[in-house]
Amino acid sequence: MRATTFPLADSMRRLGTESAFVVLARAKALEAQGRSIIHLEIGEPDFNTPEHIKDAAIRSLHANRTHYTPAAGIMELRTAIAAYVERTRGVHVSTDQIVVTPGAKPMIAAVLMALLNPGDEVIIPDPAYPAYRSITTYVGATPVSLPLLEAKDFRFEIETLEASITPRTKILVLNSPHNPTGGILTPGDIAAIADVVRRHDIMVISDEIYSRDAYDRPFASYYGLANNPEHTILIDGCSKTWAMTGWRLGFGVMPAYIAEAAAALILNTVSCTATFVQDAAIQALEGPDEAVQAMCTEFLRRRNLLVAGLNKIPGVSCRTPGGAFYVFPNVSRIEPDDIKLANYLLETAGVAVLGGSTFGPHGKGFLRLSYANSEENLREALARMTKALAEYRGS
Repeated sequence: MRATTFPLADSMRRLGTESAFVVLARAKALEAQGRSIIHLEIGEPDFNTPEHIKDAAIRSLHANRTHYTPAAGIMELRTAIAAYVERTRGVHVSTDQIVVTPGAKPMIAAVLMALLNPGDEVIIPDPAYPAYRSITTYVGATPVSLPLLEAKDFRFEIETLEASITPRTKILVLNSPHNPTGGILTPGDIAAIADVVRRHDIMVISDEIYSRDAYDRPFASYYGLANNPEHTILIDGCSKTWAMTGWRLGFGVMPAYIAEAAAALILNTVSCTATFVQDAAIQALEGPDEAVQAMCTEFLRRRNLLVAGLNKIPGVSCRTPGGAFYVFPNVSRIEPDDIKLANYLLETAGVAVLGGSTFGPHGKGFLRLSYANSEENLREALARMTKALAEYRGS
């Protein structure tokens, strides 16, 4: 029988990827060839999960907590999440508003799938975490770019937001602190956005996964400050705050009717989140906070080191990000094709970074670097980049 390629669904052509994992795979392949690679491409804390969280998972395993749970999550964890949200955002929520997922990505996908019809429009900051645009287009809805401005520390103009709204607009996505730029919304921004949202009756997805990584001012939560819970969905999780990326634990807080729909999607796709991981997440939310504070302090020190070093490289300018653990330097004076430059840095200097345009067209001319790496490696990366970029400019 002659081999043939069975046709994939048309929707697969609309599904994007995440460039960080693509570059990571290329960097690992170079390492396997004996190359020295400094990894600044992947958005993952380089710290270990705190011991009390690991201990909770071990206890859970020994207690044989390895069976199915309700799709929305165990009640003990949802109760802990409700208390955490009230403590950190000042908003009282009930457990029927909470859905637990194996990572925040499935939560984002479930919410978008539950709300969007073909032809609906979703306003997405540009540049942005790729999953928002990818899932929006996958379900046949239309992403609308909301430009983030370097001059405003990668925040957007409220007037531009309002001008982007049409009768088909259904959702506005917010992400603060922001991936990939590290930009952060102010209380004034939040008040103005909330006013626009109320007037136009749209839903906000507020992705606050980096909420514990805010440096120069206290974190301002849209979910906490907008005072509009019926039109707001909070996305959060354990990956970034407690260095639990591989554990896969995310959660969402939303109106109960949307939570019911999102849980139905989770039930029909992944069934549930691992029980022992949920038990560990309770310890993350309720346990000691010193490790989280120590990570944030170290990220701040690294941020300052990397920003100062990048701004010393001729042709590079870098704003100081307010949160997350990324910098987003402008390299357009060296090479406007950021993908080409990122490839050059990987192949020539052994420094793995991401091109800004992989996060959207308004990221063109920028690079994203994660400072979730040691001070020693950051200093070495800066030295390698300085040399390589000088050679690039001279070529």
